[in-house]
Amino acid sequence: MIVIGLTGGILSGKTTVSQTLAQRGAVIIDADKIGHEAYKPDTKTWQQVVAAFGRDILEENGEIDRKKLGEIVFNDPQALSRLNQIVHPVMHSMMKQEIERLRREGAQVVVLEAAVLIEANWTDLVNEVWVTVAPEETVVKRLKNRGGLSEEEARARIRSQISSEERAKHADVIIDTDCELAEVEAKVEELWQGLQWKQGVARDEC
Repeated sequence: MIVIGLTGGILSGKTTVSQTLAQRGAVIIDADKIGHEAYKPDTKTWQQVVAAFGRDILEENGEIDRKKLGEIVFNDPQALSRLNQIVHPVMHSMMKQEIERLRREGAQVVVLEAAVLIEANWTDLVNEVWVTVAPEETVVKRLKNRGGLSEEEARARIRSQISSEERAKHADVIIDTDCELAEVEAKVEELWQGLQWKQGVARDEC
């Protein structure tokens, strides 16, 4: 089994790439969904987050309001670091268990889609790191069109993350998505064929 770690900045094309891989048979693990699981009410993680940030972050049903929590940590690096120290190790453990379950079930290609794959030190879970990139101007345009953000808000969101250059240092594959959808899909198809070849070689060596 090959595990791909797919990462990239906001609206850099991660979801397009993961959906294209899923259409070809890859199993996708979405770190955001794992995060939702980790935040479930009355779990140990939920208790730690509420203790750290107060009950004002809770909705009426007891669930953590991720938007309220995001507003607290977005402009406060210390608060963000505190949150990450609570949540990232738990998510690592949950994702590791999911990968092992898929291995036992005979999955061939698993894609761990995680925006903070590198920052959270989750690269030990994967065999290869794929990074999606797009120029800042393209991402600003996408954020304004799809997210309804102002230019100032869009640039602040981009610059709150690590840079594409930093991600590229960890990358085995870099996918530039500043092109038409068909071109992105063609790039992914070529990479998919490469994965099939690698798996064939691995089976021949067994």
